[in-house]
Amino acid sequence: MTRFFFLFVSGLAAAGSLLAQDTTRADEGVRVGVDYRPGVRPGLVVLPGAGMDSARAIVRRDLDYSNRFEMIVVADGGTEEGGPVNYELYKGLGAEFAVELSQAAGGVTARLHDVSAGRLRNQQTVPLPAGPDSRLEVHRLADEITRWASGTAGAAASRMLFVSGGRVYRADSDGHDLTPLTPGGQTALSPAWSPDGQRIGFTQLGEGRGGIAVQTLSGGAAFLAPGSQTALNITPAFSPDGRTLAFAHSDERGTDIYTANVTERCCAQRLTVGRYADNLSPTFSPDGRRIAFISTRAGPPQLYVMAADGTDQELLAPFDYGATGSSNAPEWSPDGASVVFHREVSGSPQIFLVDVSGRRVRQLTSSGRNEDPTWAPDSRHVAFVSDRSGRRQIWIVDIDTGRVRQLATPGAARLPSWSRRLGRATLVPNP
Repeated sequence: MTRFFFLFVSGLAAAGSLLAQDTTRADEGVRVGVDYRPGVRPGLVVLPGAGMDSARAIVRRDLDYSNRFEMIVVADGGTEEGGPVNYELYKGLGAEFAVELSQAAGGVTARLHDVSAGRLRNQQTVPLPAGPDSRLEVHRLADEITRWASGTAGAAASRMLFVSGGRVYRADSDGHDLTPLTPGGQTALSPAWSPDGQRIGFTQLGEGRGGIAVQTLSGGAAFLAPGSQTALNITPAFSPDGRTLAFAHSDERGTDIYTANVTERCCAQRLTVGRYADNLSPTFSPDGRRIAFISTRAGPPQLYVMAADGTDQELLAPFDYGATGSSNAPEWSPDGASVVFHREVSGSPQIFLVDVSGRRVRQLTSSGRNEDPTWAPDSRHVAFVSDRSGRRQIWIVDIDTGRVRQLATPGAARLPSWSRRLGRATLVPNP
């Protein structure tokens, strides 16, 4: 077993109990490598109204967290649903768009008003199912409103995995509906989402070894990915079609990247040859043709890329001798343009991006220790773990504006994984 893996496992922090709560932390930290120009985003106001308070609060928060609008806050209540919108009033407050929510039979109607033009721009009614999927449906509505107003859908209808106290937890993108997915008394690492959001993969530690478990969230027992039943296996990543799982396998021969067909539960294949070097943390490109990964073949861990069959291996992020150190934890952006990772700067990990086409590297964080980044489905927001608040918590940075906010969890959190946008299939954790 390599020292690198011992350091990875021993780095997990213990955590207390977890409770879902609002996360409304303001901008914080130094903006590094981003161009932020206040005032260029269109002003948007969520109109007050009777009822729908919970949905209105979720939509308002989601639109704010999209970082595509300058949110204009007005007090809730005091207006009557269905009445005319006072365009001149909201235009005077700086709004270009106004969002109106009203009750509909079994659901909610959303209207987007073009304040500048003084007219209704879009309208849609969606059902709100009973149970846990109700919040997710409101998130989907907020993403659609974001698309109406900006041309690009939001990322609210997604969920986050992370590890706390050795268990994998799931939370909505706004930090609510916190749910444990693995039982207490076991130790789990490296959670990863399947592309459809219906399965997760993670390392299941026990008896000095760790297999890669694949668990369906709609129920059923987890199974170990082929090739991962022995020694220590970590950092799983699904291929874009969900059929293949890549992971790092460590035994007496070294640490190397393997793939396995988790649909047919067969066909483990070794992609790298360690030869006194560690190869780990694979991440697929969105088209499934390339895999970025970490290797120590040239000394400290650095970011490489190869074809999905293991050929054509080359350095992806250029070395920066004397200025930065080891690189770790890469993840390919959903749009394929960038790979995010963390790299040591003066002894502390910081979040970096590398542009895949031009190989240009850009630093995103500088306050505290920041590590384990993961992409939102909009390829604009990155979640990561930071100790800037005094303990390891999940933070989110908008790479366009540099705005940083906290996704609070009462206990320490590690190893986040952000899902793609989720479809309407019900997600139910195993008992």
